[in-house]
Amino acid sequence: MKSDRRVSGVVLTVAAVLAACSGAATATPTPIPATPTPTVPPASASPATTPASGSLTIYAASSLTAAFTEMKTAYQNVAPGITMTLSFGASSTLEAQIEQGAPADVFASADTSNPQKLVDKGLAAGSITTFAGNLLTVIVPLANPAGVQTPADLAKAGLKFVAAGDTVPITKYADMLLANLAQQPGYPAGYVAAVTANIVSKEDNVAAVVSKIELGEGDAAIVYVTDADTAGAKVMTISVPAAANVPATYGAVAIKASPNAAAAAALITWLAGPGGQAILAKYGFLPPG
Repeated sequence: MKSDRRVSGVVLTVAAVLAACSGAATATPTPIPATPTPTVPPASASPATTPASGSLTIYAASSLTAAFTEMKTAYQNVAPGITMTLSFGASSTLEAQIEQGAPADVFASADTSNPQKLVDKGLAAGSITTFAGNLLTVIVPLANPAGVQTPADLAKAGLKFVAAGDTVPITKYADMLLANLAQQPGYPAGYVAAVTANIVSKEDNVAAVVSKIELGEGDAAIVYVTDADTAGAKVMTISVPAAANVPATYGAVAIKASPNAAAAAALITWLAGPGGQAILAKYGFLPPG
């Protein structure tokens, strides 16, 4: 009987061990959290700064017309809830309109001095963002009736030179270019005065200057390189010596009174980033200097 009890005890002990092992085998392991796959935004998007919806009115220099028309479509692909209205003109005129209360959200100028006026008067939300550069060139009609071969010929007596208004940025840049050209070898004494005497009209903006030359209503004009590129086969370009050329810097500000200030700031950020810069480069603009 004692032997039977010992056998029975051993059986019970073995059974208990087997049960314990069986329980360990069926225990549910602690799951390891999966590493999330990062989401990479498109290169042209700025998800942290691009509002989902809203409307924007953009006041932009006339030299930006072609680039900003394409930019409007590209940006609305990035931020499909944004609607945009574009208004083009001379930067100085647009700045004055904003001062007078025109309902703009963003001002993109062909210089930095006009946006700075809005900053100084407390009408801009933040500082200026420079977003593009440009250079100058001379254009003449395809027929080139005055026989312009170099910028020195702009001083020829009787040449009809088309300029922009005194406050338009292209005029400031053109005056600087003429002063630089006057210092170049081979340019006549009194060069600047002679070119100034040849001015037959002063247009509202650089786009109007280009149009005059396209129509043959003037013999020559100084415009941005991008304007000459856009005009294409409608005009002939007379190159300017690199040593005399004048870099133009474009600046933008968001308008403080904008009802959609976040969207305005986001657009300017995008314009200065890869998406906006790719479009501007396509139209011949340089990176901001």
